[in-house]
Amino acid sequence: MSLLHIHDPTAAPPIGIDLGTTHSIVAWVTPTGAPVAIRDCDGQALVPSVVAYLDDGSVLVGERAAALAVERPQDTIVSVKRLMGRGADDPEVRRAGTYRLAATEGPVVRLRVAPDRVVTPVEVSAEILRALRQRAVEELGAIGPAVVTVPAYFDEAQRQATKDAARLAGLDLLRLLHEPTAAALAYGLQHRVEGRFVVYDLGGGTFDVTVLELDDGIFTVRATGGDTHLGGDDMDRILGERLRALEPRLASDEPAVCRARLVAARRIKHALSDATEVQADIELPGGHRCTVHVRRDAFEADVEPLVARTLEATRRALSDAGLGPADIDGVILVGGATRTPIVRARVEALFGRPALADIDPDLVVAMGAAVQADLLAGGAREREDVLLLDVLPLSLGIETMGGLVERILPRNTTIPAAASQLFTTYADNQTGFELHVVQGERERAADCRSLARFTLRGIPPMPAGMARLEVRFEVDADGLLHVTAREQRTGIEQRVEVSPSYGLAEEEIERMLLDAYEHAERDVQVRRLEERRVEAARLLAAAGKALADDPGLLEPGEAELIEAAMTQLRQASEGNDPEAIARAMARLDEVSRPFATRRMDARIAAALRGRDVAAVERETASARGLEGHAAEGDGSEALLTGEQVRP
Repeated sequence: MSLLHIHDPTAAPPIGIDLGTTHSIVAWVTPTGAPVAIRDCDGQALVPSVVAYLDDGSVLVGERAAALAVERPQDTIVSVKRLMGRGADDPEVRRAGTYRLAATEGPVVRLRVAPDRVVTPVEVSAEILRALRQRAVEELGAIGPAVVTVPAYFDEAQRQATKDAARLAGLDLLRLLHEPTAAALAYGLQHRVEGRFVVYDLGGGTFDVTVLELDDGIFTVRATGGDTHLGGDDMDRILGERLRALEPRLASDEPAVCRARLVAARRIKHALSDATEVQADIELPGGHRCTVHVRRDAFEADVEPLVARTLEATRRALSDAGLGPADIDGVILVGGATRTPIVRARVEALFGRPALADIDPDLVVAMGAAVQADLLAGGAREREDVLLLDVLPLSLGIETMGGLVERILPRNTTIPAAASQLFTTYADNQTGFELHVVQGERERAADCRSLARFTLRGIPPMPAGMARLEVRFEVDADGLLHVTAREQRTGIEQRVEVSPSYGLAEEEIERMLLDAYEHAERDVQVRRLEERRVEAARLLAAAGKALADDPGLLEPGEAELIEAAMTQLRQASEGNDPEAIARAMARLDEVSRPFATRRMDARIAAALRGRDVAAVERETASARGLEGHAAEGDGSEALLTGEQVRP
């Protein structure tokens, strides 16, 4: 703690922003130290996350835009957060249905709106952030930097898109902050000094669950999970399908009718939080009206599978943290969808205790973001010693030989974080490294999410195993990844900020952890098999090169023995038994060891005759061929040659 803290009351206060799927909020910390949401002249804190583009080129945000949703469904963008970081061919984009896509494929969604304008989700989100910024300016006169929240399960593309939107809106972005962590920050600072908490965050478009521990002012995220395709919007869609079945005039797929159906579904869902049945009068396009009757028990039966999915993700997060429901001191409910009675009942049944909801679940994330902004900007006095430790939701690694993944930063690593690992070449005279950065928990790169590909070129030709490539991963406080690749012998280096290609398929993130659990045993077997195959291929290549380079060093009958062992190894590599491959490698190593020793002796003798040391070093590496195959790598493409180096 600092000995003296000087606070300038005239300084522009920092702000916290919850950029939500259905609603967004901006908050700040008052001079008394209390976080509060900034409201409009009507006392409303929630700004609908809706943007309407008009024929005259003007743009409306919030309530005025939402009022045009039925009249102008293709020019009024709602729930844009669900499109952030996605490609035009993504299932979530296709599900959006009512919009006009400017392109049917590509790395970024582009929407055609009035007046013949093309916008991206980043630009739409920037309009919402700009409106929130203006609300804060009108209330406070001037504002400082901002903390903007994102779902804990946002991937690299979605985080980067959010960061771009904040920059486009003219915000001085301090940090991106996980929404569940923001909520816990607000609750923990106000109510507890220590404890284990679960933050259950069911918003309009995403579900996050975070297990964290608060101890003496330090928030440590123990585990995180969730579902990027699950929220109140999905409840609205399910209820909308019930309305379609109840009223034929709501069954049309015309964009205006689809939007009217969803607007009515959301209104009925809210009403069913307080009533056991609702009779709703619905306005249809063209001035027509209809009436529908919906019971809460029927609605709850429809959405029960969605709630069950959230509880499944919650149990996985608890398991990752090594905890059970009885080990949790409190459950924090976040997000408007947690007002749905069935959600609260199921969560409380799982943990056997009432949930914490005394802070408005719609506002708590923005209030926590404001607290974090205040901390980062140095405005807090009594809370100076609070430290926030967030974690990676998914592992980050490199694809190696055989299509396997070498993890460099495992999931649930506290961020910011950095780690490096040494690799080497697989083939002789390799002059470059193809690097494929992936994210996920599966053992094969094809089963993980591809983040980036790049090449490090200009490496002088060397025998296999001579090059030394250090790959360093750095994840900053916003969860954004920076990758550095450096060849140690030459000093050649390339550094990239991973700006992933957009286009995440809907199931890729939400099923990554489940797939990893379901396929864990099989993945381990696949990895062992592929590693053995790669190692066998290297040994066979080294043996073949040795036979071709130094036939004069072979003893009578030795070539036949080595070739027979090579044939046995090739046959074993075509099978699916890693132990059989290991036995065949051991046999080849055994019969070739005397030959390898004579080759090594010949190189040493040549060195003693005064030859160039560097040339001898290269030839010696080649001569080691068979004998040194295991030490030079364990079967990955860039062949791991050293332990992980962590700062």
